[in-house]
Amino acid sequence: MGLVLGAASGAQASEKVIRIGFQKYGKLVLLKSKGSLEGKLKAIGYTVEWKEFPAGPQMLEALNVGAIDFGNTGETPPIFAQAAGAPLVYFAYEPPAPKGEAILVPPGSPIKAVADLKGKKVALNKGSNVHFLLVEALKKAGIQYSDITPVFLTPADARAAFEKGAVDAWVIWDPYQAAAEKTFKARELVNAEGLVPNYQFYLASRKALDVHAKALDIVLEQLREVDTWAKGDIKAVAAQLSASIGIPADVLEVALTRQAYGIRSIDAKVITDQQKLADVFFGLGLIPKALKISDAVRSGS
Repeated sequence: MGLVLGAASGAQASEKVIRIGFQKYGKLVLLKSKGSLEGKLKAIGYTVEWKEFPAGPQMLEALNVGAIDFGNTGETPPIFAQAAGAPLVYFAYEPPAPKGEAILVPPGSPIKAVADLKGKKVALNKGSNVHFLLVEALKKAGIQYSDITPVFLTPADARAAFEKGAVDAWVIWDPYQAAAEKTFKARELVNAEGLVPNYQFYLASRKALDVHAKALDIVLEQLREVDTWAKGDIKAVAAQLSASIGIPADVLEVALTRQAYGIRSIDAKVITDQQKLADVFFGLGLIPKALKISDAVRSGS
């Protein structure tokens, strides 16, 4: 009987899986390519499944339906996801990186200032981190969100529309931002400096945190190691990412210098900043209900 129970227990342990959502760029794709996480998790009876997403909103839709346990996005996708009832938990964050997102216009565009976007078509990924940048940039320029025509497209589709002239501006993040500036000579109208923080968040599902807390702590520990390496050797990181994601290394070097480093536990200022974002989006009718961000923060953060 003991042998049977032992075999069953061993089989069950071998089936424990952490499913990680990642995007084409960022610390998680570096961790995936490094390959160190698998060994660390194997030691406690876990395997890893990696699932790629085009942007944060799609990733958090997957988290909402239980298809992934952990992932990272900018500051806006968690707002939409929490408003939709997703059982997400803010796990950790990267410091502000305001130069890593911008509103771009084509090189020959007559648009010289954000106020000139009135009546124009602006491409963005709905619910992504740049959604907040657009809202705040328009507000500062004295025009309403309703004064522009948002065109909701994924980064790949938005780039095609932007280069064909089907939209007047594109709100986008690195490395797509750096690539458009390098290859298309896109002009930066404004970046997020002085407007929004542009945090990166690491998020888990509440169920995963309840069941797999030890494994998720190992994921975070390994992310911090990758983060330290990336900060110290941007050229090497660019070369490694270039091979895996198909973006030239010189473009990635630009993006990596605009990135933030130092993965931290959620603190009071971050919660306050996210609460402001949630309140703004609720006020604009972009989310259906008021949110309390602190309800979705990991206990002990």
